[in-house]
Parts: sequence; structure tokens; C-alpha cells
Amino acid sequence: MLILTKMVIALMISFLISVLFAVIAIPFLKKIHASQRLSIYLEEAHKKKVGTPTMGGIIFIFPTVFTYLLLFLLGKVEMNYSMMIILITFIGYAFIGFLDDYLIIKRNNNKGLTESEKLCGELIIAVIFFYLFSVAGNEPLLWIHTFGLKINIGWWYGLFILFVLLASSNAVNLTDGLDGLAGGLSLIAFLTFGIISINTGWLEGYEDMAIFAFLLVGSLLGFLVFNVSPAKVFMGDTGSLALGATLGTYAILTRHELLLVIIGLVFVIETVSVILQRFYYKLTHKRLFLMAPIHHSFEKKGWNERDIVKLFWVIGLIASLISLIFSTWI
Repeated sequence: MLILTKMVIALMISFLISVLFAVIAIPFLKKIHASQRLSIYLEEAHKKKVGTPTMGGIIFIFPTVFTYLLLFLLGKVEMNYSMMIILITFIGYAFIGFLDDYLIIKRNNNKGLTESEKLCGELIIAVIFFYLFSVAGNEPLLWIHTFGLKINIGWWYGLFILFVLLASSNAVNLTDGLDGLAGGLSLIAFLTFGIISINTGWLEGYEDMAIFAFLLVGSLLGFLVFNVSPAKVFMGDTGSLALGATLGTYAILTRHELLLVIIGLVFVIETVSVILQRFYYKLTHKRLFLMAPIHHSFEKKGWNERDIVKLFWVIGLIASLISLIFSTWI
């Protein structure tokens, strides 16, 4: 019960700090004209969003990191290998996203970092991740908990880490297209991984990981106060890349990489819709969906933005509840 109490208190603290920080950050982002140009395919439907500041990911990134470091200085949490990996990934991907957002704003177009520049930064983080992961004594095993399987894939695990980080970060990035969509789904996913972390007693720093997950949940809740429709701020790549990569990190550290597909089901559906759209168009020169990612197809059909977000949140919540059954009972 003590760890649950700590997690709830952490959530409350980070929520309050996030809201207070947002009150300062949003006017500042507006003052420096930190707004992103909309896609030409969305200008009509989203024209009311023109001028909304981006880079809002700092509203949940700063409070989460600040609160954890404060708790560490107070001796309430520890700084172990698991937490070092999480913090490096979280901050590292946030920095990559920040550079991308900054260049987009500076150039006044949608061209930020190149794919090779992003990949270079992500590769560096993956190498550091794998090194700390190995130093901590973790074996390069792919676990399938339901069947009790442990598959040793050796040094290929390093490439597997890079793949998971790339896939998860880009999945959240693609989903971040409607007010509150990516933020709400991420909140549900980190709440789920926080609960899963409590049940990984064999992992060094599992309690600290659970507390950090709930810190992030609290900060995301504070962010959503200003991000739900009509959004006063967007998270930008600063937030989406950090959230996605950190979700992948939790999946790897808790050895629930395959379960991430269920927990992040909506993220997976969004990503697959983009892949299928591009593949189908190359083959037939026709569109499989009205627009990809698939949430925009619902918009094209005349759905209200809030209804789409609520539907996807419900799907994400049901998928996470199912994943908890697999992770704790099966």
C-alpha cells in the first residue's frame, strides 16, 4: 500500500506543477510565435487552430523530470540503471523533437530535421540504452510471458531496442493530430505501465519506475487541461517523440515488448493506416482511406473531433485493461 500511496501523491504533485507551469509557458510560446503551419490537406477543417502554439510537450516534460529529481534529492526515490535509461530516453527524444519543432518554426514551414538527422540522434540514444541495459546485468531476452518463453537474441537485441524506440515514438507522433488524442492515449498507456511496473519485483528500480510513470500521468493530466478541444497548445514533436520512446522504454525494461502492441493499440492502428495508405497508393494510385492517419478519415466523414477522440480513448482504455489481464493474471 505504501508504493500505491507514493504513486498517487506523485501524480497529484506533478499535476499541480504541470498546470502552474502551463499558465506561464503557454503565453510565452504565444509571445515567441511558436506556432506550426498546418498541412494543406487540413487547412479547411483545422483553420480555427491556426496560431495555436506548439512545443507544448515542455508542459509535461519539465514538471515530470523536475519533480522526480526533487524527490531524488529528498531521498524519496533512487537513481538506478532503470531510471537512468528512462530519463536519458525521455529527455533525449524530447530534445530531438524540440530541435525539429524549433526548425519548423524558424523556417516557417513543415520542414524540420531530416530523417537522417533524426535517425542519428535516435541511434545514439539506442546505443546508450543498450550499454546501460547490459551493464545492469539484463540479458538480451525476448520474453513471451503467456507461454513462458524466453528467447535469447544476443546482440540483435540492440537493434531490437532501436526498432522499438523508433516505432513507438513515430506511432505517437502520427497519432498527434487531434486535440487531446495523443495526450489522452499516452496517459492511459503510462497508467497501465505504472501498474505493470509494480508487478516486476525482479527488476532493479521497479518502484521508482512506477512512481515516474505516475508522475508523467499527473503531468499529462495537467497538459490535457489545456490540450483538449479547443486546444490552447499542441505538444509538438517535443512531446510526441518523448512520450512514444518512453512507452517503448517501459515495454523493454518490464519485458512486455509484445504487450506494447495491445497497450498502444490505437497508436498501432494509426501507424498501420499510414503504411497501408502509402502501399496501396503506390500499387493502384488510389487511396485506401479518405485520409491517413485514420483519425482524419473520420473527420472527412463528418465526425466531430471530440467524438473521434472520445472513441479512440475508449478503445485505448479497453485495450489497456485487456493488457493488464495478460500481464498480471496470465
